[in-house]
Amino acid sequence: MSCFPFSLRFRSGRTALFLPACLVLCGVLVSGQTRVMKQLEEKRKVALEEIEWTAQLLKDTRSTAQNSLDRLQLLSEQIAARQEIIGLLNQEIALMDKEIAEMNGELGKLEDGLSEIRNSYARSLQNMRARHSIQYKWFFVLSAENFTQSFRRMRYLREYSGWQKRQVAMIIGKQTELGAKQLEREQVRTEKMALLDIRGKESGQLLAEEAEQKQEVLLLNRRQKELQAELSQKRTEAEALDRQIENLIGLEVDRAARAGAKTDAPLADRVESGTEAGEEEAVAIPKTESGSRSSKTEVKLSPDFASNRGRLPYPLTGKYKIVTRFGEHQHSGLPYVRTYSTGIDIRATAGAEAQAVFNGKVTAVFTAEAGFTQGVIVRHGKYLTVYANLSEVYVHSGDKVSTRQKLGKIFTDSSRETRLHFEIRKEKEKLNPRHWLR
Repeated sequence: MSCFPFSLRFRSGRTALFLPACLVLCGVLVSGQTRVMKQLEEKRKVALEEIEWTAQLLKDTRSTAQNSLDRLQLLSEQIAARQEIIGLLNQEIALMDKEIAEMNGELGKLEDGLSEIRNSYARSLQNMRARHSIQYKWFFVLSAENFTQSFRRMRYLREYSGWQKRQVAMIIGKQTELGAKQLEREQVRTEKMALLDIRGKESGQLLAEEAEQKQEVLLLNRRQKELQAELSQKRTEAEALDRQIENLIGLEVDRAARAGAKTDAPLADRVESGTEAGEEEAVAIPKTESGSRSSKTEVKLSPDFASNRGRLPYPLTGKYKIVTRFGEHQHSGLPYVRTYSTGIDIRATAGAEAQAVFNGKVTAVFTAEAGFTQGVIVRHGKYLTVYANLSEVYVHSGDKVSTRQKLGKIFTDSSRETRLHFEIRKEKEKLNPRHWLR
């Protein structure tokens, strides 16, 4: 009898130590999951912004044969972004399922611990039920063989009473903790149901966009001859612009070589970049093929153009989206369509302006022979950048320009398309601008 309560206290104390340790470990795991959930939410937010921007471009682009390929590409990118969102939602839901399962495990441990404490307390009450009277307690104390034993029995009764009070407090505490954990689980379940609802809506949007894409492909296939004729005309215009740029760059390279021969140093190496040696300038690194200047992380540019591969800012203001890639490509949805570009074409909002991607010197301002729009060529040491399809130019040949300086206003055509053609070359060698802007 004298040992029973204290053995119970020892067992319940061990449980009280074990459960918090488990909960601390679970808390660390949940904290890690919460961090991953926030990262997934941020990615989903970026993908949603991408979809909204693409939807705006689709809305602003009239459905004509001239830009049907752009519409089809925009739809394809919108579908890809929608699929990414659904994939991110699936990951978030899976994490929530894992979190709910872990909470169920925690709740099971809490319920087991609470049950053990309750059972211990119930057994102690049953054990003392017939002995709770004042007379019994006095008899228990006075029936001791000596004074020392009487004192020990009094202390035992006092500690036993304190143990029972602590058991009551532990039961109340565990019940409170259990209720809070159950509420937390219900909140996670509610969030999961909200995500499932969002996923259902996104899946519906995806089906609608895929149907629209199929319809666009069907219409283009029906207008194959008209489309091929327009593509042929576009290629002719692009080739004319390329020849014009080649000639201008050839003249610039020859002029630089002659000037370099007179001074025993290539002029290209002596062209001022607008930055003193060792000086660096903050610019933003775009993460994807679309976005805006304000959403990018500021970094430092090296004063040497060649050292800034993958670090240069985009050559225009506001939101942007690459719609034509560098080089030759087979269209995924139209087997009879192949596209070729010596640079990249970037869609923007009406009123957007071209801006220099790096410090340099304007070597040419020209009017396109086909299309009547204007263009600017800027030299950066051995490298040159080309900004074409401008309706207005703000600089003149010979002007020094700095990073992000406005060069001109981008042309908006009758179909409400605002598109900048951008190239990077190392002397006469054509380079993929995407590798430098990333």
